[in-house]
Amino acid sequence: MSAPLEGLRVIELAHVMAGPICGLFLADLGADVVKVERLPHGDTTRYFSPPEIKGESAAFMMLNRGKRGVALDLRTEEGQAVVRQMVSSTDVVIENFRVGTMERMGLGYEDLAALNKRLIYCQITGFGRNGPLSTQGGLDLIAQGYSGLMSVTGEGPGREPVKVGAPLTDITAGILAAFGVVCAVLERERTGQGQRVDTSLYEAGITHTYWQSAIALATGISPAPLGSAHPMAAPYQAFQTKNGWINVGASNEGTWTRLTEALGVLELSTDDRFVTNADRMANLADLIEILGLHFRDHPTEYWLKLLEDAGVPAGPVASVGEMLEHPQTQARSMVVDVEHTTVGSVRSLGIPVKLSGSKEGHGPSGPRAGSPLLGEHTRPVLHEFGYTKAEIDQMIATVVAQEL
Repeated sequence: MSAPLEGLRVIELAHVMAGPICGLFLADLGADVVKVERLPHGDTTRYFSPPEIKGESAAFMMLNRGKRGVALDLRTEEGQAVVRQMVSSTDVVIENFRVGTMERMGLGYEDLAALNKRLIYCQITGFGRNGPLSTQGGLDLIAQGYSGLMSVTGEGPGREPVKVGAPLTDITAGILAAFGVVCAVLERERTGQGQRVDTSLYEAGITHTYWQSAIALATGISPAPLGSAHPMAAPYQAFQTKNGWINVGASNEGTWTRLTEALGVLELSTDDRFVTNADRMANLADLIEILGLHFRDHPTEYWLKLLEDAGVPAGPVASVGEMLEHPQTQARSMVVDVEHTTVGSVRSLGIPVKLSGSKEGHGPSGPRAGSPLLGEHTRPVLHEFGYTKAEIDQMIATVVAQEL
């Protein structure tokens, strides 16, 4: 079965995370993604270790599976000329360097769009192409701080600021960029014209503040961190049990009443402090103290069974390892095996979007090849773009290009 983006040619001039995440999603949807790495060292993520698997960075292999790899020295006019030739017959370019970097090499949007009017140029930066912060470089930590995320993440007011454990703005920016690219592809079908797709880590962080921004815009008051609690509904948070932690989401009147029945404290449902959600939010500290005493009486497994039977949403606080081995993760094909040239079979995260017209259980296009070695596909890819064997040999001999 064909994948939805089959036939779409993508040049990924990106490094580390946000850009490669965009390329990863497009590759998973069937696009032919050619990752162009800058010589002499390639993508910085190749050196994110430990851990390594047979000498290869686990981080690099996670983000770059399903792509083909070309290595060029983009500091040279010859290397830049190769990119321009590739772009003249490609659909999408992805880059996530600091604003101005690609322009200085003659590889900015205006330069490349002049060669190919159908080109979709996806640019991911720290803060976007315009505005007072546009020239600053972007890191997930910095974006989480600027976007307000770190002000609402943590145990409570007055405690040390805490960033979200995952590089949330990097990953989200990559997903938003892939969404923007697909939108631009659809519009190009109508107009025949390409365009620039522009997003940033900063905006990716902002998109995760919908509830908190709703509060701040309505009241003028910025919400404070609440640990695992919800800013608008209660009880909706983690509780300590006899042997661990459990998340409980009794955030509407029906589940709240069923929770009090399951705990044997039905009187709380008519307590003036807890009758409505607004009451429970106003008396949150009292509510959590009372419920917490009950949850500590039994282990997590006891509560999971009891609350499931009662129809109250609940779940454990799983470790990453526990999540990876969970039967639900396996059932959704969220851990897959891909074949790497030197490492062999490598476990990787699967495709989080399933399409009914694709191979069952494997998302839009199924498991694909592992990540490329540095320059692994330089020769065949350059040949596809019109270079002769002699021209490729010359580029490799002068270290403009590198092959495996």
